[in-house]
Amino acid sequence: MDKKVLDHDVPTEEPKTFHFLAKFYPENAEEELVQEITQHLFFLQVKKQILDEKIFCPPEASVLLASYAVQAKYGDYDPNVHKRGFLAQEELLPKRVINLYQMTPEMWEERITAWYAEHRGRARDEAEMEYLKIAQDLEMYGVNYFAIRNKKGTELLLGVDALGLHIYDPDNRLTPKISFPWNEIRNISYSDKEFTIKPLDKKIDVFKFNSSKLRVNKLILQLCIGNHDLFMRRRKADSLEVQQMKAQAREEKARKQMERQCLAREKQMREEAERTRDELERRLMQLKEEATMANEALMRSEETADLLAEKAQITEEEAKLLAQKAAEAEQEMQRIKATAIRTEEEKRLMEQKVLEAEMLALKMAEESERRAKEADQLKQDLQEARESERRAKQKLLEITSKSSYTQSMNSSTTALPTDLPSFNLISESLSFDFKDTDMKRLSMEIEKEKVEYMEKSKHLQEQLNELKTEIEALKLKERETALDILHNENSSRGNSKHNTIKKPQAQGRRPICI
Repeated sequence: MDKKVLDHDVPTEEPKTFHFLAKFYPENAEEELVQEITQHLFFLQVKKQILDEKIFCPPEASVLLASYAVQAKYGDYDPNVHKRGFLAQEELLPKRVINLYQMTPEMWEERITAWYAEHRGRARDEAEMEYLKIAQDLEMYGVNYFAIRNKKGTELLLGVDALGLHIYDPDNRLTPKISFPWNEIRNISYSDKEFTIKPLDKKIDVFKFNSSKLRVNKLILQLCIGNHDLFMRRRKADSLEVQQMKAQAREEKARKQMERQCLAREKQMREEAERTRDELERRLMQLKEEATMANEALMRSEETADLLAEKAQITEEEAKLLAQKAAEAEQEMQRIKATAIRTEEEKRLMEQKVLEAEMLALKMAEESERRAKEADQLKQDLQEARESERRAKQKLLEITSKSSYTQSMNSSTTALPTDLPSFNLISESLSFDFKDTDMKRLSMEIEKEKVEYMEKSKHLQEQLNELKTEIEALKLKERETALDILHNENSSRGNSKHNTIKKPQAQGRRPICI
């Protein structure tokens, strides 16, 4: 401490930047950090080491520590002031934690703010102390690491902290392989680059290791002496000076606590006064609205009274008209009764005509059925006549051929006896005559049925098209099968089962008519 700054081993370039940091870390920050300014500076140092990843911190603990850091900086959470994005420029989480998750800055801010809102009522020093109480439980908190080698030449790490000395693997700075608490170490010394740790228990072997430089051994020894002295001092009664400092700190803390309580009461009273004022203003507005509504209701009542008076007059006139119409209705009723007798007779005649019409319709239906049967019979007779004509023609051809053969035989042979009977074959034409009236009636009935069938087919097609249009919006295209697709293509081209059959089977061939 008596040495000039420039006499120390510092860089020669300018400007020179110095970082004044705590060299020895407390075991219990709440007990050992007495003054508020010391606590604040130590909080900033530990926070920077966590953000720079010199102290490993799990992701969930990082979010909780970030919420206490926000409380220390911004005070109590106010949704009207601390709106979305107010932490966008803050460095609150280690980059390792941010890169570990696929989360946007907004998502991180939302989780930090959720915890930040729960810290309401904590002052800055209280939030910083909560931060330190969590940080002091981290594995790498307060540990200074130095590269060493044991007697076998194995590379190790020596860790010096407030509790003792620890030996680590270079790849694992969290869990030590072996530890030497300060109360179990009898002596620590070094000679050149060799460092010796002698345990208090003489049965335990002395631990020796080599460091890289002599200056490192000096630094290690200084840290060991300082941490050991503080370790032993913490387990003794406080000195008078420390007791006075703690008493002053308690008084200051109590004074600030009272000030915060007074401020909180004043704030609460002000909030209650503002709520009362808002309630009175709201009640005043409500009364004004009620008065306005009452005036409007009074005006509507006056208008309603006038309308009711006018309506009463109109109702009286309507009553007179109704009485007059009632008299006219009575006269009309008498007239209707007089004509009821005639109406009864007409009703009976109408019923008789309806019955006759039903009988006529029944006869027409029977006649239609009989004519249909006659048409079927005529078709059958026509088929039979054609079949008979075909057989008769065939028979005639056979007889004609036999007659020609007989004449040739007579001309070439001697004459037959005259007493034999002679046969004369006379060909008669076989025919089946239809009456012209039956044929015309049959043709007309067939044509009528054809027209009815075409109209029914057209109506059915229109219904199908209408249904298709209604459900088209509900169709799931991805569920269409190959057959659905082919059907839609044929429909768009106008192809159907019937017109496909009528097309020629191949180019150059004549269509087959069915």
